[in-house]
Amino acid sequence: QVQLVESGGGLVQAGGSLRLSCAASGSSFSLNAMGWYRQAPGKQRELVATVTSGGSTNYADSVKGRFTISRDDAKNTVYLQMNSLKPEDTAVYYCFGRYSLYWYWGQGTQVTVSS
Repeated sequence: QVQLVESGGGLVQAGGSLRLSCAASGSSFSLNAMGWYRQAPGKQRELVATVTSGGSTNYADSVKGRFTISRDDAKNTVYLQMNSLKPEDTAVYYCFGRYSLYWYWGQGTQVTVSS
């Protein structure tokens, strides 16, 4: 069973930076894609960024130029570097991993950006 464990959330002032990490364990295969969703109070969950096993990345328009996703396959870990944070980035951030038709989720980590 694949497990994803996130870390790195917290409270930061607007304009600041945070780096989220998500470590995958329990699989003998490389996940096809990994990434991050987020959900703010009263809003739907939205895709933030993804990275494939080939290194292709995709970002939500709202974070382009501010967030950078990367993965270290040797460590089975995906990272989300978040710069120039805004109060509207406040949300619970969920890591996901996908292998074929199977999706795996982390428990979520809170990111709060104060104005």
